[in-house]
Amino acid sequence: MRKRGRIIAFFLLVLVLGTVMGGATNNIINNIKLGLDLQGGFEVLYEVKPAEKGQKIDKEMLVSTAEALERRVNVLGVSEPNIQIEGDDRIRVQLAGVEDQNQAREILSTEANLTFRDYQDKEMMDGSDLAEGGAKQSFDQNGTPSVSLKLKSADKFREVTEQIVANQPNNVLVIWLDFEEGKDSYQEEVGKADPKFISNPAVDQVFSQDTVSIEGNFTLEEATTLASLLNAGALPVELDEIYSTSVGAKFGENAMDKTVMAGIIGVAIVFLFMMFYYRFPGFIATITLTVYLFLTILIFDLLNVVLTLPGVAALILGVGMAVDANIITYERIREEIRVGKSIKAAFKAGNENSFAAVTDSNITTLLAGAVLFFYGTSSVKGFATSLIIGILGSFFTNVYFSRLLLGLWVKSGFLDKKPGWFGVKKSQIKDIKENFDTLDLPTKFDRFDFVKHRKKFFVLSGLFFAVGMIILAVFRLNLGIDFASGTRVEILADKAITTEELQDELQEINFETNDIVISGDESNIGVARFKGVLTKSEIADIKSHFSEAYGSEPNISSVSPTIGIELAKNAGMALLIASIGIILYVTIRFEMPMAVSAVIALLYAAFFTIPVFSLLQLEVDLTFIAALLTIVGYAINDTIVTFDRMRENMQKKRRLKTVEEIADVVNTSTRQTMGRSLNTVGMVTITVVAMLIFGSESIRNFSMALLVGLIAGTYSSIFIAAQLWFEWKKRELKKKGVLITYKEKRKISDQPQV
Repeated sequence: MRKRGRIIAFFLLVLVLGTVMGGATNNIINNIKLGLDLQGGFEVLYEVKPAEKGQKIDKEMLVSTAEALERRVNVLGVSEPNIQIEGDDRIRVQLAGVEDQNQAREILSTEANLTFRDYQDKEMMDGSDLAEGGAKQSFDQNGTPSVSLKLKSADKFREVTEQIVANQPNNVLVIWLDFEEGKDSYQEEVGKADPKFISNPAVDQVFSQDTVSIEGNFTLEEATTLASLLNAGALPVELDEIYSTSVGAKFGENAMDKTVMAGIIGVAIVFLFMMFYYRFPGFIATITLTVYLFLTILIFDLLNVVLTLPGVAALILGVGMAVDANIITYERIREEIRVGKSIKAAFKAGNENSFAAVTDSNITTLLAGAVLFFYGTSSVKGFATSLIIGILGSFFTNVYFSRLLLGLWVKSGFLDKKPGWFGVKKSQIKDIKENFDTLDLPTKFDRFDFVKHRKKFFVLSGLFFAVGMIILAVFRLNLGIDFASGTRVEILADKAITTEELQDELQEINFETNDIVISGDESNIGVARFKGVLTKSEIADIKSHFSEAYGSEPNISSVSPTIGIELAKNAGMALLIASIGIILYVTIRFEMPMAVSAVIALLYAAFFTIPVFSLLQLEVDLTFIAALLTIVGYAINDTIVTFDRMRENMQKKRRLKTVEEIADVVNTSTRQTMGRSLNTVGMVTITVVAMLIFGSESIRNFSMALLVGLIAGTYSSIFIAAQLWFEWKKRELKKKGVLITYKEKRKISDQPQV
């Protein structure tokens, strides 16, 4: 009954989880905030500068400016704006889902200064006399749009009208309106526009009231915008726009649909492989991976994380990464079964012996994700957030939860005498009496001598490196505006377009560029780049023109030279910190020679991506750096699994006395971990290829960088890392005459010291 009870408990647990997930998933997905790259909108980064001499930009001033910007954003009706203070003098504004982006840009940085003057141009009242939120769009007696104003004080208006009446016969109240723009990132100097004359009504009597109506032949849109600008009030500082990007709604919707479809295809293939190759444990893995996906989006909802397009990519990529823990554990269980252990004993030993490798490989990827989050901006930070949440979620579900579910079946005894359910044939099982150890098991890679041919691998790797450097010198990198500065316009058409057609369309609105690339599955996406940065009015012209021409607002991103240099520095710093962090961690967990060898191998994998992008002239932007850091974090996984097995193999020996013994450790460990290394990389590669083929054009370069990095990382972990460690240890052996292994080190450290 107890055995049957465990199986019943399994089905009840799965049923309850399935019911909960099925009922809650739609609500959770609907509640998740989508970034501007998925629903359209725009983002702008302002550098805050003094509006007048002697003004100090401190924390209080930044908070005050952010509040003023928020009041302006509220006018637009954006439900969840994101306004953040960054550093000592910057404010980032993200408005996802805003319908009229041109209007939003104007309202954010433009001030409407209203003045009431007498016939001698003496100022009688100004915008500071308006009540908070007192401006409203209204209509005059003829039905013409006007602006209704509520004043702070009826007494002051009475005093003003008294003075105007006393000016007979020049009893006119002249209303002027001038606009002052926050300094535009695309203009060197922006001053005040000429004041606009609104009206000059004659005042024949004294008015004691707190409402005034402004009539000036406004259109409905002009009256609405004017009321909004008057309510927004004055900005206490000058705003210099140093970075901006905008995404059309159709672009966001298209990107979301394509990427989700790519994810479904990639995840389905992973599920099928796991069930086919690992049999029943693979079926358990599909359950835990499904729970992992649910928990990840649930955490997104609970933490109010903004989901960006790279974030969706990280979620899909996370499935491939999450399955690593299952593969490492299941391979170890199969090894324990093959040496003749019972299913229960194999399950226990497999989980215990694989835990260290799973933990180490996840922590190194987590380290890269943390560095990426700290140094990333906007959508890249969204990718890092998804990656970090995914790693933590996968560790829980695919280590502890997977162990719980499979453990219910194993402990029930139902799987006893059923090694086939684990993908192990009875002919592969050794007699337990032979006292076989998992480290003694033969593999299908036994004929390969990885140490013997190490010099060939080194020469080949050096050749690849030299060719890569030549490619970089000849073709150079096609730097995107993130690093080179300038403006990038991405146009989505409702038909196939050509370079010539796009050039003609741009010339119609007085824009010229020869840097145009056509892409998309149906050649319906055009990307035009401009060396200079565009003004807000120029951006508005482009948006309006192409919205009318092709039925979709284009994506427009602008980066000032200051930000381009800063992003490049941050990218280099991020790679450096991630590498140092991995060296320190692997040194603590293993030893210095392994740490240095591992980092050299993973940096080689990361480097190899760069000349490929140079040769293909693919654009290098912030998502490319995100891909490099992901490679740095993930490429070391296979190396760590191999090093973990090397450590285990060395624990069998007291001392390594000969070069042959060192070589045997490397060869044996590499052969024993080769199968799981190829499977783990294969699962991630499947998800990446799915994104590359079926995903959005916006993350295609990101997917390509990951694919090249994964292939290079597999090569470097198999043919470079362990061989470098061998060379290091061989030199140590020549100096010392003997190498003390991990097991011997522990014995020595446990002895009492005099």
